Amino acid sequence: MRVPLSWLREYVDLPATETGRDVQAKLVAAGLEVERVERLGADLKGPLVVGQVLTIEELEGFKKPIRFCTVDVGQANGTGEPQEIVCGARNFSVGDKVVVVLPGAVLPGDFAIAARKTYGRTSHGMICSGDELGMGDDGSHGIIVLPPEYEPGTDAVELLELVDEVLDIAVTPDRGYCLSMRGVAREAATAYGLPLRDPALLDVPAPNAFGHPVRVSDPQGCDRFTARTVTGLDPEARSPIWLQRRLQKAGMRPISLAVDITNYVMLELGQPLHAYDRSRVQGAIGVRRAEQGEKLTTLDGVQRTLDSGDLVITDDRGPIGLAGVMGGADTEIDDTEGTTTEVVVEAAHFDAISIARTARRHKLASEASRRFERGVDPEAAAAAAQRTVDLLVLLAGGTADAGVTQVVAPSAPHTITLPANHPDRVAGVEYGRETVVRRLQEVGCDVYGQDELIVTVPSWRPDLTDPNDLAEEVIRLEGYENLPSTLPKPPAGRGLTDRQRLHRRFGRALAGAGYVEALNYPFLGEHVFDQLGLEADDPKRRVVKLANPLSDEEPALRTTLLPGLLAALRRNDGRGSHDLALFETGLVFQPREEQRIAVRLPVDRRPTDEEIASLTAALPVQPRHAAVVLAGAREQAGWWGKGRPADWADAIEAARTLARESGTELLVRTGQYGPWHPGRCAELAVVIDGTERVIGHAGELHPRVVKALGLPARTCAAELDLDALEQASAGLPKGPHISAFPVATQDVALVVDKFVPHADVEAALRDGAGELLESIRLFDVYESEQLGEGKKSLAYALRFRASDRTLTVDEASAARDAAVALAADRTGAVLRGA
Repeated sequence: MRVPLSWLREYVDLPATETGRDVQAKLVAAGLEVERVERLGADLKGPLVVGQVLTIEELEGFKKPIRFCTVDVGQANGTGEPQEIVCGARNFSVGDKVVVVLPGAVLPGDFAIAARKTYGRTSHGMICSGDELGMGDDGSHGIIVLPPEYEPGTDAVELLELVDEVLDIAVTPDRGYCLSMRGVAREAATAYGLPLRDPALLDVPAPNAFGHPVRVSDPQGCDRFTARTVTGLDPEARSPIWLQRRLQKAGMRPISLAVDITNYVMLELGQPLHAYDRSRVQGAIGVRRAEQGEKLTTLDGVQRTLDSGDLVITDDRGPIGLAGVMGGADTEIDDTEGTTTEVVVEAAHFDAISIARTARRHKLASEASRRFERGVDPEAAAAAAQRTVDLLVLLAGGTADAGVTQVVAPSAPHTITLPANHPDRVAGVEYGRETVVRRLQEVGCDVYGQDELIVTVPSWRPDLTDPNDLAEEVIRLEGYENLPSTLPKPPAGRGLTDRQRLHRRFGRALAGAGYVEALNYPFLGEHVFDQLGLEADDPKRRVVKLANPLSDEEPALRTTLLPGLLAALRRNDGRGSHDLALFETGLVFQPREEQRIAVRLPVDRRPTDEEIASLTAALPVQPRHAAVVLAGAREQAGWWGKGRPADWADAIEAARTLARESGTELLVRTGQYGPWHPGRCAELAVVIDGTERVIGHAGELHPRVVKALGLPARTCAAELDLDALEQASAGLPKGPHISAFPVATQDVALVVDKFVPHADVEAALRDGAGELLESIRLFDVYESEQLGEGKKSLAYALRFRASDRTLTVDEASAARDAAVALAADRTGAVLRGA
């Protein structure tokens, strides 16, 4: 919302010495987001005057049309003689009043004006356009042609209100009343402790049976509709300069008198209006829901297919406008033909949610929809219609029709019961009853009662719905800066929980292994499950959907971390980073079988354990997962070696890294699941309370998934449930006992069937070697025709050590032989070369 300071002063008698910066500071302290103060005309220096064109001579022989003009500027040039000016514009004629800048002046952008010779003539000044004066977009993009009543030599700086300050306010959704001069003036008046001249306090005639007929079929969508008629308008009347300049300063383009007046009143009172050409409206004006598939051509010339949820304005022919969003072309006031002499003014109040959904459905945001979806004062509709009628009569020579139509759905004002000390408890500051009552009255509330206050909320504040909202109003008007800075006092011994410390270790471990953390939004679209190749009955397809998603393409909460991480990998790869290793730890969301409604927790005390438990039971199950994705080179090539690409083993090793941090034994075996390649997928499991539980998968992604998501070839990934890993944990990992005795190393190479997993062979060797085995490592995998068809050789290094003695060769060999024997019994392994 752009607020000209000169306009604001009409409603509040601000001190004459107050600058835009001063007003900005006051409004910011009151809770408004005033982003900047624009100083219009700060670098403008006169003389800038009104001139009358006396003669125009067309100069020939140049590449573009050039005119040599003489202009009467009165006594502004000191001589009274006509001013000679060269100009290339062609939208003015002899006798027109124009804006002339004389030598010695400086225009915005530090553009100094001096007499200079051009096109064979000397130009003593310049005839100005709106752009050259920094007036904004007036729609003409040419020389300013003024009304004929202004005398040559009149100061144009004051006439065009070129010097002003404009506050640019970012209005938050809960402060919709500040999308009007009335609302901002109320805040300024409160901030300065000054009275407000409310522009909505007008004498409005009572409704009668003579107005334009109106039928409202959906009182929930439209609870108030006022219609007024003005006849005898001068079709040649144009918006006066003061009206055009206020619209321009507020960021709107002047169009025609009737439209400019409705826009002006909307900016003044916050009530969107619409003016219909009465000759184009057939029959009664109606308000109803659209029929599915109905067509409407809006003012922007686009034919729109309507939805059954759209609220529309109709006449006997059908829809003539999208209620609260944009009017229809069939009843538009056509300024180009100058034939409109009678208008019907609409001032209505529409349901905020309906308007918001319609605007988003049709991708048609407008100044009207922006206000309606944030909340418009329903009581201001009649005053806004009256203000519009008054201006049409004053500026267009019209006559107000005696008929007044007003359709109002019965409603009662909203009241809230508030303990007088409630703001004190919320803020931790003792304001006292008198301060609370005074501040609420400044907001516009009616307040009754002593210890228990009965507060009637003003019609322009639909955001005030409960005691905490009222407490917030008191606190912000008293000043957030006046709240004491009191540090909380946690009880001794509190700190990070074991779960928090463990999750931090997980992140540090992955970062130490060369992964980069990539945090992603927790939203997804259900189409991604098809891209990941999940089965139709996969539990991950059961999602929690948001009632008001940020994007219609991603309306659900994630059940897996992979979509976000893979999208980050794809973006980075597309921007030239091809060697990638990313990780994320975060919550996934799983719907509960029984849906519950969450309770609203209090803010003036700590919630009880029962209240917290009830809230938790209404939320989705939210386990914490960890995921990694890899592509490109895992080890870079250089003078030290060839390097190697990332593969499925790196993804599995990331899972093992997390298991080591939690002190958990991770079971890794061949698996097959959704996005992973069936021959390069590991199933990750842990033992919880004696029962094996699958907690994730790791490996190389399926080529179909890689293609569907546009990923680099051979992309690998892993994802596992950190909460399950924590449940299987035995607590903090214990440091190993370091023996002072030497290690005995024994190598074995075993020949097994090609499809026997290494994990099975290793488990057998580990069990067979007994307690003397310190570690086991696979260091070679070999296949050849000499081994036989369908065979492979697995070579292991076994390290044996005793804690109390040096092992003999016979002891180490016996342990090795026992390990080989058990491996042979379980997996059919044979010693290579035996």
